[in-house]
Order: sequence, then C-alpha cells, then structure tokens
Amino acid sequence: MALDQNSSTNIDQKPIVIVGTGLGGYSLAREFRKLDKDSRVLVITADDGHSYSKPMLSNGFAKGKSADDLSMADPGKMVEQLNIEVRTFTTVTGIDPEGKCLWIGEESLAYEKLVLAWGADVIHLDLKGNAASRVRSVNDLMDYRNIRKELEGKSKVAILGAGLIGCEFANDLIQGGYQVEVIAPSEGVLPTLLPDAAADAVRKGLELEGISFRLGRYATEVNASGDGDAIELVLDNGDRVEADMVLSAVGLRPRIALAEQAGLSCDKGIITNRALETSAPDIYALGDCAEVDGYVLLYVLPLMACARALAKTLSGERTEVAYGVMPVIVKTPACPVAVCPPPVGIEGEWLVEQEGDLDVKALFRNSKGDLLGFAVTGSKVPEKQALAKELAPVHH
Repeated sequence: MALDQNSSTNIDQKPIVIVGTGLGGYSLAREFRKLDKDSRVLVITADDGHSYSKPMLSNGFAKGKSADDLSMADPGKMVEQLNIEVRTFTTVTGIDPEGKCLWIGEESLAYEKLVLAWGADVIHLDLKGNAASRVRSVNDLMDYRNIRKELEGKSKVAILGAGLIGCEFANDLIQGGYQVEVIAPSEGVLPTLLPDAAADAVRKGLELEGISFRLGRYATEVNASGDGDAIELVLDNGDRVEADMVLSAVGLRPRIALAEQAGLSCDKGIITNRALETSAPDIYALGDCAEVDGYVLLYVLPLMACARALAKTLSGERTEVAYGVMPVIVKTPACPVAVCPPPVGIEGEWLVEQEGDLDVKALFRNSKGDLLGFAVTGSKVPEKQALAKELAPVHH
C-alpha cells in the first residue's frame, strides 16, 4: 500500500473521500478543485493510481502505445496537480454510513463526504476446460499492460463478444497486426446499440479489414493446445478455434457488493438521484458503478457531466446532472459509427437510408414524425451533430 500525501493539506480535517482513480474519480477531483482549492480530498484506489483515459485502451494496439504511453500522469503527479492525497493498492473492505467511516482491513477512515467511483467488473463467462483461467479481459490500464506483454510474439486473438468493447478491440488488434476472430451468440454485432442495417455495415467494414466472425455461436470450453502456449476454444456446435489469446468482451457489471453490504439501495447499479446522492446521507456514486435516475450509462460524456454536477454539489451548491444529447461514438475506424439510441419503451420505427455497404443513416421516428434516435455509419457520421440538434426533447 502506498501513500502519496500533500503536506500542505490540513490533516486534521475530515476528507472528502473518492474511491476510484478512473476517469470518474480523477475527473471529479479535477472539477472540484476548480471550485474549492483547500478542502481535504483523499482518493483511494485498489490499483496503481495512474491517470489515463479508459477509451484509449481500445485503440492502443493500432497506435503502438504501451501502457506507459497511455498513462497521462502517475499518482505523484496527480497529488501535485490537484493538491490531493492518493492511496494506491488500497482496497476498501467495508463502509459504515452511520459512523461516516470506511474500512480498509482493520483500519477505520473517517470521511466528511464519500464518493463511490469504483467502476464496474467484467462479466465472467462460465467456461469449462483446463485453460479457462487464461481467458483475459481489459478493464483498466493494468489489464492492458499485462495483455500487451502476454501478446508479445503472438499472432492470433479470439474475442468473445461482439458488443461495443468486442468490436472496438477487434478493430484495434487487427490494425495492430494480429489475426482476429470474433465469436458471439448474437446474430449481429453491437446488438443492443444499433439497428440491423447499421450493425451489418459495421460487420462488413470489420470483415473488409480481415476480421472473421462466428455469430450465433458461443464458447463452452477453453483448453491448452499442443505443447506451446496455444489455446483451443470449443464452440457450442462442436467447432474448434485455435488462438494464442482469448479476450472476453461480454460486458460489464456495476460494482455494488460493498454498497449493498452497507445498506445502500442498489439495483443494476448503486441507485442515485440526479444529484448523484445515494440512499445514505453524504454518500454519492459516480460513473460505471452508479445507476443515475434509473440509468446505468457506461459512456464518457454522461460520466463527465456527472463529475461536473457532483463537484458543484460537494462545494456547496447542490446540482442535478442534466445530460442533453450525447451520441455514442464507436471507435471502429473500419466503419465509423455514431448512435443516439431511442429511449427504452418509446414506440416508433427505424427508417433506413443506405448507400453501398458501409454508409447508413437510420432514423428512429414516432408516429408524429418526431426524431427520437439515430444511427449513422461510414460517410454519414458527420451528420450526427445536425441530427442531435433535431432530436425531440423526450430523448434521455
């Protein structure tokens, strides 16, 4: 456990404690310091505390970036820049909302206000076989560092999952010089995000880069193959796929276990209102672990909007987050994508215009003709700003 501490901070003052040094935790600290220069801020993280942008992890191979290249600042630099304390490799083991303290093993740490920004865990598949423990995932900079090292001298990667993370990493790895095969139970790529026509365009774009897909299939076993480091995947139909590494990209699940144990209200994530307030006084949740007003939004733009709002609240001006229109940009250069999914449960239909294989404009309109969502691919992506302005106010 490391402790980086700015000696100018009033150590007798109870700190605002932020748990997590991902984009959420550090962005909140940065926004808070714009409004409050002096209050004590302590950031706690279970990892090495480097500041980095998580979205950059899925284009690091194409750009030839090492983990050190993607690190924007080590924890010591963050201490200097933001006048905060940072504790690295420190795992919170319990929270006492009534006593306003959290536990790090046997150590009790009092807080003035507590922000849970500890992110989400990767969903682990229940795979059989003697190499199931060798299935990897990328959820933070330390994961990325380990995977880059493990892939040195290797050539073929099998990716499980064809959602946003799976497609972005497939595009990144193929551009980084690896062979890539994507295996997923869905019949198309990005199944929960895109209408069929736009999804087909993305798949075709990735295939043109050399990525192969086995859709409608899933892995059941992962076994060591031969004498070397190769891995053999067994699929549900009996097919076998050889790879040097298996990367699981089947999604994320907000971290809620400790919050539940502490009695905080949780559902898909840690439940908060629009002011990021949880069910316990002076405890807030931010980022991938939070379910804000019924939504878990695992994207950068809503996270940044939440950080700005919560910084104001912590500095004394209670502020509810207002998202506005925030298109999701999928980093698949083989077929660029921007999408604003329609609100869940709203009636309407997708109207599709398509030119060639990769250029799709899909508009989701209700019976009155109001635009409630859109997806644009290929050469149509520049239209995203005009479409965003046209979106009806009902959009979340």
